[in-house]
Formats: sequence, C-alpha cells, structure tokens
Amino acid sequence: MSKIVIIGGGASGMMAAITVARLGGTVTIIESQKKVGKKILATGNGRCNFTNQVQETSCYHSDNVGFPFDIYQQFPYKETIVFFEELGIYPKSRNGYIYPYSDQAIAILDVLKMELERLGVQIIFEMQCKEIILQQQGFLLTLQKGCSENVIELLADKVIIATGSKASNIAGSDGAGYNLAKSLGHTIVPVLPGLVSLRCAEPFYKRLVGLRMQGNIRLFVKNKEIAQDQGEIQLTNYGISGIPVFQVSRFAAKGLYQNQQVRAEIDFMPDLSEKELERFLLKRCKQQPEKNMRDFLIGLFPNPFIEAVLLLTDSPVNKNAGMMSERMNALAKQIKCLKTTIIDTNTFEQAQVCSGGVDTKEVNSRTLESLLIRDLYFAGEVLDVDGICGGYNLQWAWSSGYVTGREAVNAKNQSIKIAHSS
Repeated sequence: MSKIVIIGGGASGMMAAITVARLGGTVTIIESQKKVGKKILATGNGRCNFTNQVQETSCYHSDNVGFPFDIYQQFPYKETIVFFEELGIYPKSRNGYIYPYSDQAIAILDVLKMELERLGVQIIFEMQCKEIILQQQGFLLTLQKGCSENVIELLADKVIIATGSKASNIAGSDGAGYNLAKSLGHTIVPVLPGLVSLRCAEPFYKRLVGLRMQGNIRLFVKNKEIAQDQGEIQLTNYGISGIPVFQVSRFAAKGLYQNQQVRAEIDFMPDLSEKELERFLLKRCKQQPEKNMRDFLIGLFPNPFIEAVLLLTDSPVNKNAGMMSERMNALAKQIKCLKTTIIDTNTFEQAQVCSGGVDTKEVNSRTLESLLIRDLYFAGEVLDVDGICGGYNLQWAWSSGYVTGREAVNAKNQSIKIAHSS
C-alpha cells in the first residue's frame, strides 16, 4: 500500500486523511501548527455553517469555470450531511444553511479529530514542509520546525497539498502551498482577498459608522456590471461590509488588481422602484408638511444616513418638507443609487477566503491529480476555487478532500462508511 502524505491539517486535509485511512491507506498529516483545524472554529461566526442545501455552479468561482462543480458532484452536500451524522453531528437547517444542532463549530472539529484518532492517522505537528523533491519513484519532503536548523526528510509515494490559503488572521494561513506548487512547475493564479470588506473613497462614510441597512449592491468594473447581491449592508468608517459586500468582493479585488476602475451602486430601498419611492415621498410631504427634512425622513432611515442623504442632495435640513416637494426626485435617486468608488479591499488577514491559487487548468477535473506530476494532488483553498458565503467553502473542502483521498488510494468504487469494530 502506498504511503500518502498530506500537507496541511485543515478541513480538506482532515477529510482527505479520513478517506485514505477508511480505505486502508497509510497516511500522515504534516501540520505547521500545534493543532489541526483551527480555521474551522471561526466559520459561521463560531457556529460552523458546514454545507448548504442549495447547490449551483454559480456558488463556486474559478478562472476554470465548471471545474469546482465537477468535484462537488462526486461528494455533494447530502453525502456531507451523512458523513457528519455518522460522526455524531445532528444537523439543522436554517433556510438551507446547515449547522450542527449545538451551533458550535468546535463540535465539527472535535468529531473530525476523534475520527482521525480512531483511524490511527499519524499527525506531525509544528513542522513546515519546505520542499518537495520529485524522485524516480515518489517524493522526498523536507520538513523544518520554525527557524530551527534541524530538518527532517520524509519519503512519500503520493502527496496531497492541502495547505489552505492566505486568508484569515489564524496562524499558519500563509499560503505556503502556493510556493510548493510553484516549485513543482504549477502556475499560480494571482491570489487576492475574497469574502472581504471594501474600502471606499468617499468621506461621508465617517458619518455612517456602525449602521446596518438592508440594500442591494451592484458592482461595476470598467462601467460594466459584474455582480450584485442583496441583504444587510454594514457601513464602516472606511467603506462597506456585510454578506452582500462579501459576495461581490472577489470581483472588486480582481478589478483593482488589474488597475481597472471599480465602483458600486447601493440601493437602500430595493422594495420600491425609483418612481414608486418618489411618489411615496411626495405623499409623505402632503401628510407631514410641517416637519423639517430631517424629521420628515425619521422612521425610514437612521439619523446619520438621513443627514448624509440630505447633504448629498443639497437639501436644507431645516426647511419644511411641504416646501421641498421639488427635492423628492433627487432624494429618491440618491436613496436608490448611492454611488461609491472602491479603492481597495481589506487585507488577507481580514478576508474569509482567497480567490486565485493553483491553476485548475493544470489539475485533473475528476481526480484533482496534477496534470504535470503523477501522484501529486491538491485539495481545498490552495486551488483557484472559492465559494460564496453560506457553507460553500467548507463544502469545497469536504468534496475536494474526499476526492483526493479516494484517488490517492485508487479506490474509486469502494465505500468509506464508518465500520466500527464490534
């Protein structure tokens, strides 16, 4: 039986190791930190949204369109739910978003660690893989602990690189796998922050710090609409955040990387058309003519937003609404389309995932084996694959980890269901 070494003990690495071990393979995980799976604890705000019942090709992004879904379909969300149920997780759904019933991310990590232990998977902690040398047969891995001069050499018949990305401020999220892949001849699609807040040019955001408002965001790159999403938008002292912003952020990051103009238009009244909103405001003018313009908008929006909108439309705060009917068109336009220039994203440390990574055109879309080097595989975020918010990045980890583990053992048709000894 081949000796399989997995570099990285995150979600995809643990799934790959469990799959290999269940199929009878010999497997070792190399983990640079003191513990495996630390990033899992931060998912879903600590509750771990570990998959989603809604699965479409558009839920996953890659420069190689369609690649992620080819892998996903080999281990879809139903298989993920069964896998974790067998480990002891009772799942619950919130509108298709699947969580452990305990609402604790640590439950997901604990059952994975228990299964690794049950299967006798060897884990080498606090060691970084510095080099992978291709041999006549197999690979020679050079391992090093921190800045120590002592190195360990480890032989492997097959290698799975599952080192994750540069996203998050968790120790070990340094994208070391990119360098390993590059040293073996693989192309790296530019790695950029994804699912991240956006920094904007306009000074009025300093007035809006802490506001959370329902809205629709449309993202434009070179004046072409690239993406849009709707939900609760958070306003910060530097720009915009919240899930809708995260969903479009990868496209903003890519546009900025290519030195293109990136802007957004935010609709803070998406339930009404511009004409409907204007008519609503005019009706409100007639009903409340004595109120000044600030008081006139109370009940619709938070005070700081009201003041910003009045400033942006040159509407005097202290004028009575009954005397300002001619400003209702400008107010409706501003509320329906606040234009903002995107100048940057937040850092990798503040991003949930990365876009970019190992070019999937150089990886088999059924097996995740390198098309350049036999017996070398990739799993998880190290690849140029990223999902939208909602459990999709973890689903990618489970699917890609399963496929690499299965393929490394050459056991495509074998079952990996738990077989506890009596």
